[in-house]
Amino acid sequence: MQEVAGSTSRAAGSIIETLDSIAFSLGSMRLSLWDAAVGMSLILIVITAAWSTSKVCGTLLRRATRLDETQRVLAHKITTMLIWGIAFFIGIDLLGIDLTALAVFSGAFGLAIGFGLQKTFGNLIAGVILLMDRSIKPGDVISVADQAGNESFGQIRKIGIRAISVVTRDKTEYLIPNETLMINQVVNWSYSSRDVRVKVPVSVAYGTDMDLAEQLMAQAAQDNPRILGAPAPVVLMMGFGDNAIDFEIRFWIDDPEDGLGSVRSDVLKRVWKLFKEHDIVVPFPQRDINLRKSEQLDRLIDALDRHRDNSSKSS
Repeated sequence: MQEVAGSTSRAAGSIIETLDSIAFSLGSMRLSLWDAAVGMSLILIVITAAWSTSKVCGTLLRRATRLDETQRVLAHKITTMLIWGIAFFIGIDLLGIDLTALAVFSGAFGLAIGFGLQKTFGNLIAGVILLMDRSIKPGDVISVADQAGNESFGQIRKIGIRAISVVTRDKTEYLIPNETLMINQVVNWSYSSRDVRVKVPVSVAYGTDMDLAEQLMAQAAQDNPRILGAPAPVVLMMGFGDNAIDFEIRFWIDDPEDGLGSVRSDVLKRVWKLFKEHDIVVPFPQRDINLRKSEQLDRLIDALDRHRDNSSKSS
């Protein structure tokens, strides 16, 4: 390359000779600024070519209508790994690096790389396995717990090489390592079916018309457009509480990604409105306090009576 550039342009040849003259030697190896510039250019070209090829493959796979979303993601992941692996060896060959010269250091180097990239390769293999068995795929709704232990629902946006991206209802995006999903229990609400059963507890006062209360609670669920008609909502009596009779409304939805709290809130609001229209009382806790007779209590009552008498006389 140096000879071709020199024969084409004297100025370019002069610049190349100047860069090539600035060099240092390490044993039998000589490295000049020109060698460094050529090496960086080759690395940049290889990286750009690999990145562009990966993007083109991703575009072509997205247009493949015969593949579902999971198959497209898996094919893109495998294709990307192959492209970058080929790019690595092409770059080594273009730079003229003799890998046999590194045989002395290969054992220690490989051990260091193995320890350093252990988690990275673990997450990579876990992501491929998740896509192959389709236990978790883009679009699924899973349960996500934050550091405080509060559970919320999130939809898988993408499965990357290292982690999956999960977006919750409050637009918080979690990056969960693929290996974590392999070794920990995960609740996938849309693995085999998107239907989810929701339970809403409701209490009514003693003395309430039970049949009417059940009809109104069932109507509150049936009036909600998000609740499925089949299976139909049901109302069950769960027990006799201290202050009320406990019921539970059970119904099914097929859009858990839109949240469970919102549909519970809508049903409870409708129940409250129907109960008010039919004079059904929602109870609240009541307590009866019995005071035992004692000498201290009698003195306290006498003192209060004297204070009240003195106040009335002074007025």
